[in-house]
Amino acid sequence: MSSGCVRWLLNHTMTSMFGAGIGYCTSASRSYLICTVRSSVTASSCTRTPFCTAAGSSENPPVEKRKATQDLHARASVTAVGRKIPQRQIQVISDTGENMGTMHRADVIRLMDEKGFRLVLLSEQKDPPLYKLMTGKQIHDEQLKRREKQKSKAAPAQVKELTFTHGIAAHDLTVKVKQIESWLEKNNHIRVTLRAKRGQPADNLETALEEVVHKVGVMVGFVSKPKVIRDGQAAMCILRPPSAKELSQKGKSSAADLQTAGSGSSQDKSVAGTDAAGASVQE
Repeated sequence: MSSGCVRWLLNHTMTSMFGAGIGYCTSASRSYLICTVRSSVTASSCTRTPFCTAAGSSENPPVEKRKATQDLHARASVTAVGRKIPQRQIQVISDTGENMGTMHRADVIRLMDEKGFRLVLLSEQKDPPLYKLMTGKQIHDEQLKRREKQKSKAAPAQVKELTFTHGIAAHDLTVKVKQIESWLEKNNHIRVTLRAKRGQPADNLETALEEVVHKVGVMVGFVSKPKVIRDGQAAMCILRPPSAKELSQKGKSSAADLQTAGSGSSQDKSVAGTDAAGASVQE
């Protein structure tokens, strides 16, 4: 390329950069122009490369997401905070699950004293923090559920096998029942199989197995209830330790039975007293 063409190209470049025409270009301006062009080319190429760490980069560093706040069902334990509430304003949930809105801690303490409630923290990360009013029984039941879940997650239950023939001796049956009770106390599952006696009809095996289960001296739960298997030649069930819910229901039913029995005996006494009074009047 001739020197005239180079001079024209440099003049045109300077005009586009500085907005004014330049008729000639000295060696100093020419070297400045070359440095300027090189710096612009370097900057443009740097912005296109993935390894560029220019200060003008618009990309923001990744921000680590904060873990979501866990509610009551995900907390490790359920404990009452007592009367020492660190926050002045808190959001309160009633014992029935109703949202009572934001309350001052003095009003909450007054309500706890009047109703006999206890205050349990649900979420400290919310604004204001979320609490729930619970009775002592509700806290106890929630703790039982939590323990049951922790036991189930700790280790898988071991399944024991117990097989015997229908019509075995009473002593042998007692030994089998004691073995079932021992395994249940160790939180094991037991697969109980009752086989029909050889040479005898396999009738009522399911009922016979249910009677064996009733002989167990501790409360049991069922993974699989008694059913006939092997084309009617055996009956099988899988026993497990009772859950906290089943234990609670049994306690309620036992209390109801005692209350019914007590009311029935009092009615019998009142009827007997009425009969005695009537007999004395007739005399």
